Formats: sequence, C-alpha cells, structure tokens
Amino acid sequence: MDAVTDSAPSRPRPPLVGIDSIRRAAEEIRGIAVRTPLLASPWPDLWLKPENLQPMGAFKIRGATTAIARLTPAEQARGILAHSSGNHAQAVAYAARRLGLDAYIVIPDNAPARKIDATRGYGATVELVPLTERFSRPAQLQAETGKPMVPPFDSADVIAGQGTVGLEIAEDMPDVDVVLVPVSGGGLISGVAAAIAALAPDAKVVGVEPELAGDAAESFRTGTRQAWSPHDTARTMADGLRTFSVGEIPWQHIQAHVHDIVTVTEDEIAEATRRLLLDARLVAEPSGAVSVAAFLFHRDLLPPGRTVAVVSGGNIDPAVLRSLVCGTQASSDEERRS
Repeated sequence: MDAVTDSAPSRPRPPLVGIDSIRRAAEEIRGIAVRTPLLASPWPDLWLKPENLQPMGAFKIRGATTAIARLTPAEQARGILAHSSGNHAQAVAYAARRLGLDAYIVIPDNAPARKIDATRGYGATVELVPLTERFSRPAQLQAETGKPMVPPFDSADVIAGQGTVGLEIAEDMPDVDVVLVPVSGGGLISGVAAAIAALAPDAKVVGVEPELAGDAAESFRTGTRQAWSPHDTARTMADGLRTFSVGEIPWQHIQAHVHDIVTVTEDEIAEATRRLLLDARLVAEPSGAVSVAAFLFHRDLLPPGRTVAVVSGGNIDPAVLRSLVCGTQASSDEERRS
C-alpha cells in the first residue's frame, strides 16, 4: 500500500474540533437526529450505542445535518452536493429534505441497491459512477455548479456533528473506560474521540475496521496516513467501511486522541452481526457490527473496563440479512482475498 501525501508543511493545519463546536452541533441536530440511548448488551461489561435507530438508519445524519446547518442561506439556496457509498448519501438526502433543500449525490456503482434506492426515496438526485470516479466526479460537479459540498468525513463541521455520539456517551456513562468505534474515513472516530478526550479523559477510544480494509490500522501502526486501492477495500462485506484512506482532518484527530485501531476478519464481522440480531435483538449492518466483533473476538487486545461499542448503522442488505438468519456462513477470508 502507498502512503498518502499529506498537505505541504507550509500549509497551516486547521485546529482540532473542540467540545464547544460539538455542543453547538447537538443543538443544530435537535429534532432531526435522535439522541440514542446506551443499551446494556447480553455480554458483560459491554454497552451498545445503537445508531442504527437513527431515522435514516445510521450515525451519518448527525454530521450531515450539522454541516448543512452551518452553510450560509446563500449556499443552501444553491442545493447540496455530496458523495457517498450509501449511508452519508441517505443522511444528506434526509437532512436536505427536512430543511427544504435540494440534494445531488454521487454514489459509487458498487454501493448496495437498498442504499441507492433509499437515497432517491428521500428526494435526492442520484448519479452512479465507477468506483474510480467517486472523488473526481463530485469535484467536477462542484466546479461546474457552485453547489456547496458536504463531505462524508473530511470536514470539521461533519466531525463536530459525529462528535455528538461521544458527547452523549460521556453524559450517560461518565465513568466509561473504553469506546469502540468503526473506522472508515474517520469522521465518526474523530468526533467521538474529541468529545471523550474533553469529557472523559481517562477513557480510551479504540477504532475498529475490517482486516480487508485496514488502511487506518496500518496508518496508525506506521504513523503515516496510508491509502489502499479501491479494489482492495471493496473485498469486505462491510460496505460502509470501504473508503481507501482516512481523511486529512480525521487523521489529525486520530493521532491526537485515539488509543489504538484493531482489525476484525470477515467471519468475525458476520458472526457479530448475527449475534447482535439474535442475542441483542438489534439489526446492524456489517459496518456497524465491527465494534462488537472486536469485543467478542479480540478482547485481549482491548483495554479493560466498562466498554461502549458504537453500532454505527443498521442499513443491512436484505440478502446478507437472510444469509445470517438462515445460518449461511460468510465466505472465508481466503475466498475474499482471491
């Protein structure tokens, strides 16, 4: 894998997102996003933060709403532009509809049909593109139309919105010891870690991602932001975690606030998704279940104590859900690597 070239040294880095911005975001999302509870799980010392209970099924509604709310009225009037593999697309579409705005969203053509259909169902215009054009096509559209972009993760406003997850965890469990967070582009873990660092500074925030899309874990291990190819990250069933690199702004937060990043296998993700469904009675998509997979199968790698796992979304593909309910085993890791 190749290291990502970061910003030039002469370019000043924006300040890290602080707790005041996160608290302001909590007010901005009120009435659109749900304040999800902490649920006791069937597994001792583990509590669940069920972001699958959001109205569009994932935590992304928090960051999307915050970023749109912070646009000027003139910017909002042009309509919103976004790109996403699915959950951010739905979040932008949902938030834009609630705020009476138009949304145009670019989605890679390998995204689950259910997420594409849901985005259209919320009223957004959707353009499907090859995976290799996921970033170039939105940039082209922004230059042509002047529409403001709401990024999926590489934005201080988006990070502030996602940080309300951590704010709520700290309010509901001030003595939390460990917070497990799925990692893709890094917006969620950045916001959660910023809030936890401010409000529960003794707690450890640990990122979790698929072994087959382990760019963030490699970045954390090497100390340099790494990029994986879209072909590599597309192998994981966790379709919401297929971004090939954490963003520049999230990477700064990860370096400052995150204790560790661990990876889980495809079979572990499948089993955690199944056990959340059957034992915890929560419908999670594989991307949302990776945090629980880390607790169930790699607890020896985690700090001890009272642990919260963020279940980041529940927009599971019906075919995947059917296979889990019927007991069909996920493809082996070796098959997925071929």
